[in-house]
Amino acid sequence: MAKVPARVHVILARDADYGIAIRRGPSKSVCTVGWDRKKDHFQVGQWLRGRLYERRCDLSPNGKHFIYFAMNGKWSSKVKGSWTAISLSPYLKARGLWANGTGWNGGGLFTSNTSYWLNACIYGHEAQQTPHGLREDDQYPFHEYYGGECPGVYYIRLQRDGWKWIRHGTSDPKNEYTIFEKALPKGWVLEKKAHLSLNHPVGKGVYFDTHRMIHRERDLIIDYPDWEWADFDRRWLVWVEKGILYKSQITSKGVHFIRQLFDFNPMQFEAIQAPYAGS
Repeated sequence: MAKVPARVHVILARDADYGIAIRRGPSKSVCTVGWDRKKDHFQVGQWLRGRLYERRCDLSPNGKHFIYFAMNGKWSSKVKGSWTAISLSPYLKARGLWANGTGWNGGGLFTSNTSYWLNACIYGHEAQQTPHGLREDDQYPFHEYYGGECPGVYYIRLQRDGWKWIRHGTSDPKNEYTIFEKALPKGWVLEKKAHLSLNHPVGKGVYFDTHRMIHRERDLIIDYPDWEWADFDRRWLVWVEKGILYKSQITSKGVHFIRQLFDFNPMQFEAIQAPYAGS
């Protein structure tokens, strides 16, 4: 069997030249990597032996804080085996902490640099630590609602960050999808097809995305089946393909002058302490 590349999901801070990559692989090892998008410098945050649900995570607009939902299955622990936390990016050391104890709900979204919404509509979180200087929204702050699992956070984050909801569909009873689009230069459109599939490909989870570029005036479609994540970052198209982050200019022909930014594949688990761990 061919080796599965590192699985990588990226979140871009909407008001700062910063992003965070969530790198998974093997299946029970995950780490965070900070991305200085101005200089294209990368900083490894911390590793976790467990699962970090990337579609229930978010960055504050200024890129300072990171909210995430994680699970390690240690059900008798203080955090009951799964938890939501707020940390200082790119680290995972909690500044805010809520025990969950299930795989339902968890994570959340930042509604400003100093406020956040917790995805705890059905199964409430048990507060372990309140993040200093941040406040929780006491009411549901969005118009849309997509349930308590990954789409309930991810689809709202996509639309907040400029993606347009196009339609929802099914290819068979075990395979659903939702299509989002974002306008690109030169008449192109980037399509993101967010899948919910029980018959997912090897190396993918139940939730995964596929991408293609569409030029409707020229009746042209270019499929990119290996793009695990993709977005438009101001004047660059950026994407992850087989565990490697790339960026490219966009011309009338599509992607052009492709640059490799970071290869996540060689990374291995290492114990890293957050610089604020003792504070």
